[in-house]
Amino acid sequence: MSARGYCVQAEHPGIDAVTLDVQGDDLAALAADPDIESVSSDAVIHPAGILSSLADWFDGPENVLRSTLGLTDASPAGSGVGVAIIDSGIAPSTDFNGRIRAFYDLTDGGFRRTAPYDDYGHGTHVAGLIGGNGLGSAMQYRGVAPNVRFIVFKVLDASGQGRTSDVMRAIEYITEHRARLGIDVINLSIGHPIYEPAASDPLVQAIEQASRAGLVVVAAAGNIGTNSTTGVPGYGGITSPGNAPSAITVGAFLTQGTSARSDDSMAPFSSRGPTWYDAFAKPDIVAPGDRLISVAASGSTLYNNYPALRVSGAFGGRYLRLTGTSMATAVATGVVALAIEANRHRTGDMTSQAAWTHQAPRLSANALKALLQFSALGLQGENGADYDRLTVGGGTLNAAGAIELAGDIDPTMPVGAAWIAPQPDPVTTIAGEPWPWSQTILWGAWQVPGTVFYANDPCWGTNIVWGTLDNIVWGTNIVWGTNIVWGTNIVWGTNIVWGTNIVWGTNIVWGTGLVGIGDAGSGQVAWGRAGGPTDTVWGHLDATNIVWGTLDNIVWGTNIVWGTRSAAGEPDGMQTTSAQPGGDR
Repeated sequence: MSARGYCVQAEHPGIDAVTLDVQGDDLAALAADPDIESVSSDAVIHPAGILSSLADWFDGPENVLRSTLGLTDASPAGSGVGVAIIDSGIAPSTDFNGRIRAFYDLTDGGFRRTAPYDDYGHGTHVAGLIGGNGLGSAMQYRGVAPNVRFIVFKVLDASGQGRTSDVMRAIEYITEHRARLGIDVINLSIGHPIYEPAASDPLVQAIEQASRAGLVVVAAAGNIGTNSTTGVPGYGGITSPGNAPSAITVGAFLTQGTSARSDDSMAPFSSRGPTWYDAFAKPDIVAPGDRLISVAASGSTLYNNYPALRVSGAFGGRYLRLTGTSMATAVATGVVALAIEANRHRTGDMTSQAAWTHQAPRLSANALKALLQFSALGLQGENGADYDRLTVGGGTLNAAGAIELAGDIDPTMPVGAAWIAPQPDPVTTIAGEPWPWSQTILWGAWQVPGTVFYANDPCWGTNIVWGTLDNIVWGTNIVWGTNIVWGTNIVWGTNIVWGTNIVWGTNIVWGTGLVGIGDAGSGQVAWGRAGGPTDTVWGHLDATNIVWGTLDNIVWGTNIVWGTRSAAGEPDGMQTTSAQPGGDR
């Protein structure tokens, strides 16, 4: 590439790629070059937080984040857990109390270890939600895991923009130096629109490499949950890297400013699934994400430009109130840290360095994702019906339940053996209300019963990443990979409705066509019953053979009419995908 005159900006050996500055006129030739596997955009990355206020119903200083998650002063605090934050940086604060262990600046094209700073302010807010100790507010604005250690990578500049390639460089560095830095979890409260399938998306592939290495990656779903034209909830708005199969992708719900869960509702801005091209059922989980108060970076762009968002702490601390799936992602990262600590109490390796050095059995990214979903709580809409899985994933985050379950899992048990003892009571009481756990696991395009989580099967191992290998085994007779073998543990069809209110051309975020997805073979939608993918094929994925209509008379393909309702009054099964985003949004 250098010999051809292209400027090589970065090399990415983990995924065998390079970042180049090239002329637009050369792209077609590069794409046609047989020595080049794929060409991707070095897309602009933005934070997944939004500044506009949703409502004026909550202007007081109350902070219900910890109580609505079921956390108390006796809960774990993330001790010994290392969290890498890839964002706009972090500003030193008494709320971080000397826990910023390393800071790297990638915003000027280099990779420098420097003193920590945050000239935009987003990363500091994210860090505070994950692990602020609340010293500047008399413990009022305390984060989820106030004892975690921070390793911060600045990839967003003072305007809140960055490049995908810098995020990839940070992930690759973390993956290579995870043991030395003691990193367990990566927080990505940033993203860009999905431009290609997950299999070729460079950022997704960097995350898959990190997951294979044993790291847990928590990513934002995005804030594209409402169709800007129609104003109705929109599907297909998940952003990259939220489409990474092994990432824990997080959407947001509204707490209404109370600890009780009975008045919660889905955040209208939170992106819904399925993911572009691959039709993965994301998000994996939803967490509190509205008007959350956390540490402010004084002098930063957000602090200076939005004085209405400022909140003062009782002990002189400075805070901001922000909204978005960025904030929900940070909350989920904090809960992951608590679950890791709870499980390490059982194994005896209480620090990141001890776990990496001794290679002690530990919960993998797959196991932690399943654990969050298994212990998740339900969420109902205004009509009293549960939100669909493309909206809430496994359900709403339940920190107390996740901690209890993580403390009962023994990762040293042999493969195939039961590894949860004692069996926890699958109910969590929050604000005096008992809530049953979902005990359901959502993976890829499938929903499986939580019973597959009772045994230490290969799917929960440290080196298994969903969707990338032919020999990934779930449970006793379910094989996930290139060839899918259906077993009796699959619950499919009548019990799974991906969205009863998805109407083509009305609330698909990206449009009404199905641009960017091939026709034959992989271009067929195959969602059906337990008989397998051949049981039901809903035509081919191109806009020319789909006739729009209501849920009772949607015609798929040439001679397949869909819309017959089951006895319960819901569609038997459904898959949606959406048109390729184009132009400015």
